[in-house]
Amino acid sequence: MKDANEILKAKGLRTTASRSGVLEAFRAHHHALSHSDLEKRLGKAFDRVTLYRTLNTFLEKDIIHKVLDDEGSAKYALCQHSDGDHHHNHVHFKCRVCTTSECLTEVSIPGIKLPEGYTSASANLLIEGVCIRCYGKE
Repeated sequence: MKDANEILKAKGLRTTASRSGVLEAFRAHHHALSHSDLEKRLGKAFDRVTLYRTLNTFLEKDIIHKVLDDEGSAKYALCQHSDGDHHHNHVHFKCRVCTTSECLTEVSIPGIKLPEGYTSASANLLIEGVCIRCYGKE
């Protein structure tokens, strides 16, 4: 996988301390992170507004995507791009034991036929259960 500077450059973004720090936090974790998760991991290095702006920029540039969460807080995950073709319509899994949410990119959301006059822009599917790390520990 590309390093933070390469990812930012490929998306036409300048490398800043906040962008690099946030991107490295996502790269170090294989599950979705919330704004408060990032605040805890990055300490007082960046203020709340800088983190929000960085997350919004990453969303706009398709570096991260929002992950459905049943708790009402926004969580984000690093996009796993494949040859420049990336679809966000994949399954998200939330563990009831450790409460982490992660992308299951190998599992597609089944096609749903909408009534006439409706068009779909995106789809989200959240499955809750026990992740592979917690299986047998419950």
